[in-house]
Amino acid sequence: MRELEVFRRVMELGTITAAAEMLHISQPAVSRTLQQAERRLGFALFLRRKKRLLATPEAQSLFPETVNAFAAFDVVQKRAVDLRAGRAGVLNIAAISAFANALLPDTVAQFRHSRPDVTITLQSMSAQQVTAHVANHQADLGLVIDSIAAPGVSVSDLWATEFGCAMPHTHPLASKDHVVPADIEHEPLICLSRHLPLGIHAVRIFADADVPLKVAIEVSQSTVACALVRAGAGLALLDGLAMMGTPSTDLVMRPFHPSIKIAGKLVRFRHLLPSRLAHEFIETLNDVIATQNSVFRQPTATLVTMASSYTERNS
Repeated sequence: MRELEVFRRVMELGTITAAAEMLHISQPAVSRTLQQAERRLGFALFLRRKKRLLATPEAQSLFPETVNAFAAFDVVQKRAVDLRAGRAGVLNIAAISAFANALLPDTVAQFRHSRPDVTITLQSMSAQQVTAHVANHQADLGLVIDSIAAPGVSVSDLWATEFGCAMPHTHPLASKDHVVPADIEHEPLICLSRHLPLGIHAVRIFADADVPLKVAIEVSQSTVACALVRAGAGLALLDGLAMMGTPSTDLVMRPFHPSIKIAGKLVRFRHLLPSRLAHEFIETLNDVIATQNSVFRQPTATLVTMASSYTERNS
């Protein structure tokens, strides 16, 4: 590289003196480096004519490729600097729809605000697919509710809220601090599929209270459930994450008693350290969660610090 750099500067500037000044080395050092390059290449680069250097045809043929090599090297150096500073790269994220609709839009927007050259791929899918994508290196990070055991991945706590009932703020039950299944037994209930974690929790809560769960509407996404509540179709059995995806104040969440915690989980590949981009994205996500908790006044939401979740990467 040093020989190519000296050759490049002599070709650009035309003299050994000018090249030496540009490179901050002596003229004899430039001459020695050129001679070394010629020995390595097996042909002359310059002809010396009356204290002037004349580029040989071989040098003229080699020069454009040398310029291209240094341009490529400059690109590599710039990319390395950008990666070190977290300003460039690709980040693949897989998440269940509750995260994709609620927390991730703000997180992605804030993350890319100071990193406009970062490309983010965000895919919404089932929890099983999220885990599979991380395990197969198709995603750098995964976000799910509740743990899913799978080989090759690490699952750590990110955040938790209480399971409860979403209702219009004008509903009579909105004046209560909490609800029990008997309070809403005769209400039209909107519930997530019984194959999903929140649907399973709903079935369990009502069974433990010995109250029949009569589902009026079954949905697959929390945002759809909130839209139905807003339309007057009934009350929804959800967690606090769903409310974070509902920016208006016309709905309120009343937790069940006794309290049921719903945990948001971060899924990563077990045997690899997270990239700088992934680590900084998690930090941004934590900031967004803290802000959302404050905005929606959810004191029951618990933010798990990066320190604890980050150390679990090799567990």
